[in-house]
Amino acid sequence: MRRDVRILLVGEPGVGKTSLILSLVSEEFPEEVSVPARAEEITIPADVTPEKVPTHIVDYSVQEQDEEELEEEILRCHVVCVVYSVDEQESITQITDKWLPLINKALGPDHQTPVILVGNKADLVELSSMESIIPIMNEFAEVETCVECSAKTLKNISEVFYYAQKAVLHPTGPLYSAEDKELKPACKRALCRIFAICDLDNDGVLNDHELNLFQKRSFNVPLQQQALEDVKAVVKKNITEGVIDNGLSLIGFLFLHTLFIQRGRHETTWTVLRKFGYDDNLELTPEYLYPRLHVGIGSSTELSHFGFQFLTTLFDKYDKDQDGALSPTELENLFSTCPMNPWGPDVNMTVPTNDKNWITLQGYLSQWTLTTLLDLPRTMENLAYLGYRYIMAEHESQVSAIHVTRDKKLDREKRQTTRNVFFCNVIGPRGVGKTAFLQGLLGKDLETQKELNLEHISKFAVNTVQVYGQEKYLLLHEIDVGISDRLSEEDLQCDVACLIYDISDPRTFEYCARMYKRHFEKSPVPCLLVASKSDLHPVRQDHEVQPTQFCIEHKLPAPQTLSVVGRANKDIYIKLATLAAYPIVKGVYVLHPAAVWVKAKLRDAFPQRHMKNIQMQKKNVWVTAGICAAVSAALGFTLYRILKATTSNR
Repeated sequence: MRRDVRILLVGEPGVGKTSLILSLVSEEFPEEVSVPARAEEITIPADVTPEKVPTHIVDYSVQEQDEEELEEEILRCHVVCVVYSVDEQESITQITDKWLPLINKALGPDHQTPVILVGNKADLVELSSMESIIPIMNEFAEVETCVECSAKTLKNISEVFYYAQKAVLHPTGPLYSAEDKELKPACKRALCRIFAICDLDNDGVLNDHELNLFQKRSFNVPLQQQALEDVKAVVKKNITEGVIDNGLSLIGFLFLHTLFIQRGRHETTWTVLRKFGYDDNLELTPEYLYPRLHVGIGSSTELSHFGFQFLTTLFDKYDKDQDGALSPTELENLFSTCPMNPWGPDVNMTVPTNDKNWITLQGYLSQWTLTTLLDLPRTMENLAYLGYRYIMAEHESQVSAIHVTRDKKLDREKRQTTRNVFFCNVIGPRGVGKTAFLQGLLGKDLETQKELNLEHISKFAVNTVQVYGQEKYLLLHEIDVGISDRLSEEDLQCDVACLIYDISDPRTFEYCARMYKRHFEKSPVPCLLVASKSDLHPVRQDHEVQPTQFCIEHKLPAPQTLSVVGRANKDIYIKLATLAAYPIVKGVYVLHPAAVWVKAKLRDAFPQRHMKNIQMQKKNVWVTAGICAAVSAALGFTLYRILKATTSNR
């Protein structure tokens, strides 16, 4: 809604434009000798206007201003009041012969600036001029209304400027076609979106609870039961299908707003529209779609508890058959309040699906997690369209649906992270099985992958994995750089890297070794080598150092074998997520925090045994999740033995 209103008064000389302004300000009719040719611009403070918006009133005088100055004023104003004298037919004729064409010339034929016709000097005649005015209003859609008044008796003076202000703040033009006597398409689309959001149980009608909630959140006051019944009675009387099973249907909801507008209560519909984020052009405002959220360098974005809560509620609402998955129709219905379905056909190969290839709840939340990490504005926008602010009314905006993580540098200093979403780039030459590796994260074996539509194959895959009993999201991104071994800065901004080669192709490991030395050897990004196609016969790699020895020399975990025959080995994905959760510092892999603490105690208690352990670490740097979990579980018993041994040595 506009922060101020600028009203311009035009009309033939002598119709009383200046007198109207002076009568409004002084609340008395000015003496004829004291009326200037043109009144100075006045500003009415917000606290004395009905809509609480500052209002500027501008006069026009043919004696002091030329046509060029008039056009400039028309372009600056928000509403034009064309004043005529009700006792002077010529001033009425000039409305269509001169003033409306002049306004259209200045603003263009498709302008949205409203026009108010003001019939002054009503005290001089007994009959109304509306018989001459109504045809003008029917011909010119920009004419909002007509008000007859008298500057001398002060009749309807305040109403003139109230309706002018109302025409700006609550215009009819974007909502309703007077010619067709129905809501305009854009208004209908907006109200359909609002209805769908308010229909919490997705049954096609607004029951009493839903109507009351709508009333409270739109107007901040509850709807009394009798008033609710009266509303439904009016709708049912005029349109029988407007009330179904004692609830207001979409047809009834649209009829109700049509009735409001036809009865001059535009502000009711506009209040609803603005509550749901619409501007004067019936587009969602940038502030509503993209509320400000600071994300520092090194930080990432994830869904918060409130974000997951809202999205899960939405999933349950549209999962009509309650089978835990969204059919194509259910998915389209879920996004019916958005301009379009934001998920392309590749989504079914990006997230977990059921045996019908429908997106499960886990897959649905995974896709939202992916979008939130990689394209936060898109998540913000879609949450707004889906009604986050209405459903989660206790929160000011969809910012509460987002969690901003701390700087990754701090994670490395502390040797662990609080993040729940890890981004992994999967790097390797063509043909080594990167796509199969991504699909394996989704639980799809080679036979299942053969049935996939290669036209919709995805470069991403996201699913949940368990890291020390905590659920984390692992996002894999396939990078195929072809003959080049250069990665962009963006490609290097990942939480963990997976270098994959073909165990049966002697030319593939050399590529991975070269990529590691060029990009990751001095990088804090942890790496894991994966030997794919382990079901095939292994061959010696065409490289000076074989993969296992390469890992030992560079203090990397031993190569992990992968076969896509049958289900993929989940341990590889867990290890990738674990590396991301407990990042490296100068080539030393960090164990689970409990294991690190116990290790320090053992070193203090048994220094000689600790020296042997250092030598053994060169042969085996990977500590599995199971061992770390066992260390945590046996922590109390271990400490007891440490303390006992320490006491004996003393």
